[in-house]
Amino acid sequence: MPLTLREFRTDDFETLWSIDQQCFAPGIAYSRRELQAYIQLRSAFTLIAEGENEKPLAGKKHAKSDSSRITSGREILGYLVAHANRRGIGHIITIDVRPDARRQKAGSLLLAAAEERLRKMSCQSVVLETAVDNSAALAFYKCHGYSVVKTVPRYYSNGVDALVLEKVLQESRRQDLLSPSRAG
Repeated sequence: MPLTLREFRTDDFETLWSIDQQCFAPGIAYSRRELQAYIQLRSAFTLIAEGENEKPLAGKKHAKSDSSRITSGREILGYLVAHANRRGIGHIITIDVRPDARRQKAGSLLLAAAEERLRKMSCQSVVLETAVDNSAALAFYKCHGYSVVKTVPRYYSNGVDALVLEKVLQESRRQDLLSPSRAG
């Protein structure tokens, strides 16, 4: 069954928090309160990737019997939380895909949809942070056109540094106005 995206619903929250705990180490993973605050930011949106997980869940004979992971007959494989600020910069707050559901394109689908939504919200670029030692995330983001712009020392509560990555979504109007006209 193909992957689909949908909007966050309140009853998804515990599943999303559980996925976050699976994806990130203590000190990087969000508390319930932090994740809820980010999802509720005024200009935030949360996208959910659903599909049939092709890999069996550890210790489960029937993944369908685990109602915390199933929504409308489909499993939540991952999610993304993002927002746009007033200066036209988007921010990917988190993108989490269950470890047992990776390599099924859920992360790429979520990221592409978020970038498109941020473009429609007039964002010229999007930024995100990732731990300096998260080589899988760095490879993923570089593959999707993100570049490292700076390092933030001790960004995470466990003392790990973060890399800030950025991707240009659309050239700013200001640049267009400053370009010489070809008309003549």
